[in-house]
Amino acid sequence: MVPEIRYAKSGGVHIAYQVFGSGPVDLVIIPGFISNIEHYWDWPEAANWLSYLAGRARVIIFDKRGTGLSDRLGQLPSLEQRMEDARAVMDAVGVRRAAVMGFSEGGSLAVLLAAVHPERCSALVLYGAFARFSDWFPTKQKFEAFLNYVETSWGTGESFAAFAPSKKDNVEFKKWWGRWERLGGSPSAVASLMRLNSGINIDGILPTLRVPTLVLHRTEDPTVSIQAGRFLAKNVPHAALVELEGADHMCWFGENAMQIADTILDFIVTPGGDTRNTVSSRRVLATILFTDIVGSTERAHKLGDRSWRELLQAHDATVRREILRFRGNEVKSTGDGFLAEFDGPARAIRCAVAITEAMAPLGIHVRAGLHAGEVERSDTDVHGIAVHLAARIMDTAPPGGVVVSRTVKDLIAGSGIELEAAGEHILKGLQEKWELFRVKSVA
Repeated sequence: MVPEIRYAKSGGVHIAYQVFGSGPVDLVIIPGFISNIEHYWDWPEAANWLSYLAGRARVIIFDKRGTGLSDRLGQLPSLEQRMEDARAVMDAVGVRRAAVMGFSEGGSLAVLLAAVHPERCSALVLYGAFARFSDWFPTKQKFEAFLNYVETSWGTGESFAAFAPSKKDNVEFKKWWGRWERLGGSPSAVASLMRLNSGINIDGILPTLRVPTLVLHRTEDPTVSIQAGRFLAKNVPHAALVELEGADHMCWFGENAMQIADTILDFIVTPGGDTRNTVSSRRVLATILFTDIVGSTERAHKLGDRSWRELLQAHDATVRREILRFRGNEVKSTGDGFLAEFDGPARAIRCAVAITEAMAPLGIHVRAGLHAGEVERSDTDVHGIAVHLAARIMDTAPPGGVVVSRTVKDLIAGSGIELEAAGEHILKGLQEKWELFRVKSVA
């Protein structure tokens, strides 16, 4: 029986999801670039694999926005928005903490969720996943060939050979796969999503992961090379790598499909424990924003104490209003600036731009710098190299400008934020060069 399809609300978007099974652990499965949770159940092997998981866990699956049964909107979804969608599904189910499995392209979203919200993630499983788009399409020619397939042959099922080689010459499976393509997304939607995916790179945040991580990969996978899995395992702290025989990219096909299921379940189920208990973490991935009034000392001297104090109060109120509007967390005031943290880099950039623009009526210029990295929270502050980096990046920004690190740039693909290169910089107190980018426009 096909589990009931429900919808979670994420902002103004409806996300389709299913919940089935029972067990000591909740498992959230984040799909690849397209999916259709209803169509899974039309192929016996996929249905059997999911049902097998449900024997030892409560399984939660969903279609990402823009695909399957979820809302398909004109604007491309960013990685940050999709992370919010995953959280919205968990909230709708009433799951505070769960094991999270990212499959293929869904691995980048799973990594971001586990790094930013470790308190929501008891374990992380990455199957057939990658950190860099080049691990999926190593050359521009291969990517263009896939886009040409989408334009001319999408819905025919011809692409199945790259995802499930064991189904070669299976006519019925090819028909099912063709319908999978059509139900997963239209040609224009798929092409747009793939162009969005091509800008995503999460290798900079892998070292920040602090949840138990299992990397599973088939050695002959023709879609995503085994080298991608090995790269993930090497760069995620204490990750376990399991290499399996076979060429199928889809985990529920192939002779060892149930072995894969058992390996996942053995990893995520804690004997004698209940992973639904809430656990907080002080070490998380966060986007750090520093702001600073340009020429504040000179301006204070020119205005005098009283006028400067009034201007500073107006500045502070404006900054606090924008931090609240973009769902950031004010860490502290630095006298003539602010330190704030965000769980989404795009919102952090939009907040920084809003702050700089709001200063025009006050007749002052503010500059801002942002970096995404691991921080450690205390009761009243945040600490770590990411905080120092954001401060140094701010120092490079021109009056009224917003400058971000390469790590931030790699995480905002599809957000509508346009950046321009600001060159490589050796930041004060740091030996290595950092590639920086100026915010050009915000859609």
